[in-house]
Amino acid sequence: MALFSSLSDRLNHIFSKLTKHGKLTELEIKGAMREVRIALLEADVNIFVAKKFIADVSEKAVGQEILKSLNPAQQVIKIVNEELIALMGSTNAKLEIADKPPTVIMMCGLQGAGKTTLCGKLAMLLKKQGKKPLLVAGDIYRPAAINQLQVVGGKAGVPVFEKGTQNPVKTAKQAIEQARSMGNDVVIIDTAGRLHIDETLMQELENIKNEVHPNEILLTVDSMTGQDAVNVAETFNKRLDVTGVILTKLDGDTRGGACLSIKAVTGKPIKFIGVGEKLTDLEPFYPDRMASRILGMGDVLSLIEKAQEAVTEEQAKKLEKKLREASFTLEDYLMQFESLKKMGGIASVMGMMPGMSKLKIKESDFDEEKIERIKAIILSMTMKEREKPEIINSSRKRRIALGSGTNVQEVNQLLKQFEQTKLMMKQFKNGKRLPFMR
Repeated sequence: MALFSSLSDRLNHIFSKLTKHGKLTELEIKGAMREVRIALLEADVNIFVAKKFIADVSEKAVGQEILKSLNPAQQVIKIVNEELIALMGSTNAKLEIADKPPTVIMMCGLQGAGKTTLCGKLAMLLKKQGKKPLLVAGDIYRPAAINQLQVVGGKAGVPVFEKGTQNPVKTAKQAIEQARSMGNDVVIIDTAGRLHIDETLMQELENIKNEVHPNEILLTVDSMTGQDAVNVAETFNKRLDVTGVILTKLDGDTRGGACLSIKAVTGKPIKFIGVGEKLTDLEPFYPDRMASRILGMGDVLSLIEKAQEAVTEEQAKKLEKKLREASFTLEDYLMQFESLKKMGGIASVMGMMPGMSKLKIKESDFDEEKIERIKAIILSMTMKEREKPEIINSSRKRRIALGSGTNVQEVNQLLKQFEQTKLMMKQFKNGKRLPFMR
């Protein structure tokens, strides 16, 4: 599912009408801006944020240099893109790292936002960056909260410090001492949440803050709650002076209001976004990339980064050589499906590709079950058949279909798709490189 698909579709529709005109009048631009304002409000963007955004865009868009330019519609879209980036924080806000280890990160938020799981995701991300994180169980009230953190820590391969129902302030302090003695350079404290904000919760969080002086106070908010998420962020920020926000559940039916409003309302940056349920589904937040995706322009940089994680340099070089020699086989084809799976699935990848939103391709078109059937067909072939699919005759097709639980028609479809892929990839024979090839 593409991020903010409803808002993206609306904006693309508005701008497609503008691009039909060779020249634009001030009246036409203002009319389009009214439609953009409605689209933002329907996406649950804070009303004051939406008003200011439209005012800022309109002021720049109705300038004479825009109205007299060769392609004013593109200029307007460029201004909208720039203002969206500014609205969400302009640049990627990195974590504050302590001069002297450990770096202490205090995680806070309401119950249901996915805070405990997020602690594990952040720990795993930092571990990939060469850090040695320690998770701290500071939620002593929610049933099984400590056990949940231990499970998450186990999956992430990160140790968990817990002292049962001991006072969380004392536990946090002891955890930092333990981190120093054990060489853990990052401490992530999972604090208690509530179903709603109350004084008891806030006081305990303030006590932990005052005792351990965290380098980062990261607030986890559920992006699917829209303006409620913004209100929660504002309240927590007033009491704790949070250093950043992590938006979860951006892979769900999210309208975009929280993402586009939080920085403007609280003044605090979004540092990470949760885009799935797996422990690897946490990404640093880049305002420019998000703006590009909202406007249907894709997110090539994130796509390349995901590809680099999924494909080793050796695999990339091997594939490049095969493409140059035109020796790409069904075995290589199978490997690419495995790489796509590591990147979050085909639907996730397509959502990052420029122009895909305009093609109106449904997520069901990239049904993971279909991919599994393709893999089953290839795995039912002999190695010789995978290397030389031209030898696959009628009797071989029947055997492959029987072995993969499919039918001959599906085998034929796969072979046809493979030949089309080979034709497409011939463009890289003359020294061109695939995006993920370093």
